[in-house]
Amino acid sequence: MTSPRHSRFAAALLAVTLAGFSWASTPAEQAESNGFVPKVGQAGKDVIWVPTPQTLVDRMLDMAGLTPEDTLVDLGSGDGRTVITAAKRGAKARGIEYNPDMVALSRSAALREGLKDRAVFEQADIFESDFSDATVVTLFLLPNLNLKLRPTLLDMAPGTRVVSNSFTMGDWEPDETVEAEGCTNYCIAYKWVVPAKVEGSWSLADGKLLLTQNYQFVEGMLNRGGNTLPVTDGRLDGATLRFKVGDEEYQAVVNGNQMQGKVNGQTAWSARKEG
Repeated sequence: MTSPRHSRFAAALLAVTLAGFSWASTPAEQAESNGFVPKVGQAGKDVIWVPTPQTLVDRMLDMAGLTPEDTLVDLGSGDGRTVITAAKRGAKARGIEYNPDMVALSRSAALREGLKDRAVFEQADIFESDFSDATVVTLFLLPNLNLKLRPTLLDMAPGTRVVSNSFTMGDWEPDETVEAEGCTNYCIAYKWVVPAKVEGSWSLADGKLLLTQNYQFVEGMLNRGGNTLPVTDGRLDGATLRFKVGDEEYQAVVNGNQMQGKVNGQTAWSARKEG
């Protein structure tokens, strides 16, 4: 059942969209799938359907740095435009969509584009689906749904890029924000890079590193030679950790319970997580 708050938000979302949205495909093309023509604002399992403008789709894939080596999964793939655009760029792309008519429509569009092997669609609930193989995740969902997905996203492989149309992830600060040009409604996208998990105690050859973590931001203390110094400016970019201790700049690549890198770009260092 849809909450009153959700209904008011959806109504506002629909009103703005109907005022300025234009279709990228024609009704005849949309009708190729069993005569089904999607309508902006049609009810879905968790949200009404509002398509992402093609200009923002392109910008989202740009900010994700999508390459042919990537696997993209679009959560709530709608008419399939994000998946098909990703496949056109050479990536392996998959859409998860609850509405079977939208899935059939998307499959028809992928077939028409000659992309049925690279752009695949499944009829499923995104909250019951496994998309852990994705290196890029795209979505256009309401904030409460983003928050519900957030723990799953944070458990994905470090370096996975998550790009959202219009809505954020609560207190998980985005790594990048862009606004698409030539776009009327829903023109802002946010990107997060899933950070490695580094909170805890790490043993060095000559000391101990104690880290606390708030998403991609890291603080802590370095105990070495009887001295305790604060860790400052700590930040994760996927599996790459950077921080400062005094005037020294540390960089390391995190691989599970180990990290190794260099200090000031010269001296090698490594650490192993305790426990």
